[in-house]
Amino acid sequence: MQRQLPNTLTLFRLVIALIFFVILGHYRYPVGPDPAIIAAFILFNIASLTDWLDGYLARRWQAESTFGRIMDPFCDKVLVLGAFMFLAGPRFVHPDKVVDDAAFWSMIPNNTVSGIYPWMVALMLARELLVTAVRGEIEGRGIQFGANIWGKLKTILQLTTVPVVLAIVWFDPFAPGHEWTIYPRNFLVYSTVIATLLSGWPYLTGAMTVMKQEKGA
Repeated sequence: MQRQLPNTLTLFRLVIALIFFVILGHYRYPVGPDPAIIAAFILFNIASLTDWLDGYLARRWQAESTFGRIMDPFCDKVLVLGAFMFLAGPRFVHPDKVVDDAAFWSMIPNNTVSGIYPWMVALMLARELLVTAVRGEIEGRGIQFGANIWGKLKTILQLTTVPVVLAIVWFDPFAPGHEWTIYPRNFLVYSTVIATLLSGWPYLTGAMTVMKQEKGA
């Protein structure tokens, strides 16, 4: 029973993620309701706690398993990427702010209360797909990829940015006197996107190394 607890926590995180998405789906800026944002904030932090706890318990009890190695990162990606997708959606767009699509800065406008845009999610998703493909191929050849500093920073930033953005949404950065919250929000969001992309670089260079070795063989 004890050895199954880490896997149970992993599956519990997936259930929390689904409830989190349902709750966020009931929110629309600026009408709310605010309790939806508060509940989403609490649920995401609980899910983040289970992410740390299941790994800690698995290592402490030497209960690592194939199930955990597969499902733990899967549940993480569902939770984080799903959160970013929702926050980049139309429910978090200011109804009175119009973006000129022909303008040079249209890719980084300021008309969402979350500060997250679909192109950011697309880049993050592309990174995950690339890493999954490269890791599967290279580790199948017996080459292991350990966690790098960018990967750790990416995880910390992702798990920090989502609840901070939810708190800022509740605070409403477009409300008079709250405009200052846009700056820390944007700093966190863009730092997360950059760290996510940089964390994929070791996998890309690893793939290039393998291809060179194949050519030289």
